[in-house]
Amino acid sequence: MTTSTTTRRVATTDGLELAVTEYAGPQDAPMIVCVHGYPDNQSVWAPVATRLSRRFRVVTYDVRGCGDSDAPADRRGYRIPQLNADLAAVMDAVSPDRSVHLLAHDWGSIQTWAAVSGNIPAARIASYTSISGPDLDQAGVWLRGLATHGLAGARKRLKQLAESYYVFLFQAPGLPEAAWRSGLLEKLLAREVRGVESVPERRERDTINGIELYRANILGRLGRPTPRRVTVPVQVIAPTRDVYVSPAMATEAPVPYVDDLTVVEVDARHWVVLRQPDRIAELVAGFVTAHGGERGGVTGA
Repeated sequence: MTTSTTTRRVATTDGLELAVTEYAGPQDAPMIVCVHGYPDNQSVWAPVATRLSRRFRVVTYDVRGCGDSDAPADRRGYRIPQLNADLAAVMDAVSPDRSVHLLAHDWGSIQTWAAVSGNIPAARIASYTSISGPDLDQAGVWLRGLATHGLAGARKRLKQLAESYYVFLFQAPGLPEAAWRSGLLEKLLAREVRGVESVPERRERDTINGIELYRANILGRLGRPTPRRVTVPVQVIAPTRDVYVSPAMATEAPVPYVDDLTVVEVDARHWVVLRQPDRIAELVAGFVTAHGGERGGVTGA
């Protein structure tokens, strides 16, 4: 399954350039902008984007430091406000006069939660689908519920903390870089995509640069969480066998803060966008259509 694409470069507010790809789709259709996670680049979206482009305009881009996009000179360039400024620059370039629908996975979701909770005007965003990536402020509050949600609630939170060991490992100077270069972390991740027909290439540049996302953002936001209300319609897709983001945190943490929340659990692992592109395309198409999409679901996906 293939579709034609066009590429361009979009300037950021701090002088970098991002590599942006638009999939050929109906020009009058709603636009979906996809934001990838770590340690991926925009190619991770190809199976889903190809299916969605039958009915919608679809745009993907390499987050700064990844793929063919430029990398910032230091850690400050990876902070979430700047990532959101990058997203806004892409949106302004590809859809200056119409709102867009956002679709994000993993670190793409983490950064985009901040966008939909006020870093980008809500009028620019028609809907948001988040997969396997929490809002760090919402997660910080949720994790603090160890002592207030009974034994079952405590178990869920302790399980998530155990599964997030790598988040704290990534704070150690030099250690994660050495683990990537030795091939150890790549072997661990390979288990998560075993059986997938076509796994996008992971470049060492992407994996090393992306570690700065964790160092620039995690501890500050989890340590001093300040969740904000989200008025954009949100769909959370939660893989039930995700070993990095527990279904409990993914589905429970947003509840107090999102005005219009839809939760869908999918029997899948973390990289559901690669394992089940038909299902993801179907869910996204339905949500986009329900929130301003003039066209129907993805037929034949």
